[in-house]
This record gives sequence, structure tokens and C-alpha cells, in this order.
Amino acid sequence: MLNAFLTLLRRDLLLAIRHPGEVVDAWLFFLLIVVLFPLGTRPEAGLLTALAPAIVWIAALLSTLLSLDRIFKTDFQDGSLEQLLLNPYPTTVLVGAKVLAHWLSSGLLLILASPLLAMMLGLPARAMPVLMLSLLLGTPVLSLVGSIAVALTVGLRGAGLLLPLLLLPLYTPILIFGAHAVQAAALGMSAEGPLYLMAAILALALTLAPLAIAAALRIAVE
Repeated sequence: MLNAFLTLLRRDLLLAIRHPGEVVDAWLFFLLIVVLFPLGTRPEAGLLTALAPAIVWIAALLSTLLSLDRIFKTDFQDGSLEQLLLNPYPTTVLVGAKVLAHWLSSGLLLILASPLLAMMLGLPARAMPVLMLSLLLGTPVLSLVGSIAVALTVGLRGAGLLLPLLLLPLYTPILIFGAHAVQAAALGMSAEGPLYLMAAILALALTLAPLAIAAALRIAVE
């Protein structure tokens, strides 16, 4: 089972490396949102500092949403998704490998880039660890919950337009808690409360999302 998990994880990461366009597009989208946002507001350092947590988190959320469609789309088109469902190994383990590959090729890159972009917006240095920790807790939830919606719509035309309608209400709690944690850290207050809530949501998503993804894929393929 572990070999199957690692093999599928390695396969998806290699595909992302060999076809970097979608990964780069999501990363550039994240960069452009953060860079262009100050152009639409008053050029005041205090205003940008206050808005920095929300800007970074909204950019991360939308960038993840942009990259979700590729998780199962290619496998569905070439028929390998059916083989994955017929595999003797638990489907939950295999879809977990695919979600992890998506997070490593998208969410992890956003986390690594976030301190520099937040610094450009004037976020205090004391808030940087909380920013990275909140993204570390939140971006896997975005990938897990997003994968459920992708699995449900993988065989539908225009699924890319349907995904935001399905996911934005579900993503709202993570956005609120993540931005609030960073804002609290920037003001010198404790960010433990929102971070604990995000950790609880992540634990719940890790437990239930693979089961929901596997069931949704079976429905979509049938």
C-alpha cells in the first residue's frame, strides 16, 4: 500500500514537473494579485499593512482554486481514473497521494513565496511565522475540500465555472481564521485561537475528505 501511494505521488509530481504551465500559472496568479492590489488602493503604508493578511490569503485561495481542475481531469480523459478505482488498494489512499501531489506543487510554493510578498505589503516581521503557519494549516484544507468538488464535477462540461460556486462558501471559514490569525500576530496579540481552529479543521478534512473524494469519483465515473 505504501509503495502504491509513493508511486502515484511520484507520478503526479513528475507530470507537474514535465508540464509546469498550470503550476506556474497558479503561482503567477498569486503573485499578480498581491502585486497589483496596492495599485487599486491609496498609497498608504498603514492601509496596506492592515490589508496584507487578507490580500495574501485571498490570493492563496484563488490561486488554489485556479489549479484544482488538473487533479483528476487528465486521469479522467485518458481512462487511468477508472484503473485507479479498480485498483486492489484502498481508493482513499490513492486519492490521498494525488491530493498531496497537488498540494506539494501548488500550496507549498505559495507558502514559500508568501513571506516576501507579505513583506512587500508592509506586514511586520513578527507576523511572518504566523502567516506561514496559517498557510501550512489552511492550504491542505483548500486542496482536500477542493478535491471533493473536482471529483463530483470531473465529467461535466464547464466544471471550471461551477467549482467557484461550490467551493467559495466552503472556503470562507479557512479564509476568515487564516486572515484573523495573521492580523492578530501583526497587532502583537495571540493568534492561538484561530490557529487551533484551523488545525481542527485540517484534522477533520484529513479524516473525512479522502472518503468523500473516493465516493464522488465512483459516482462521476459511473
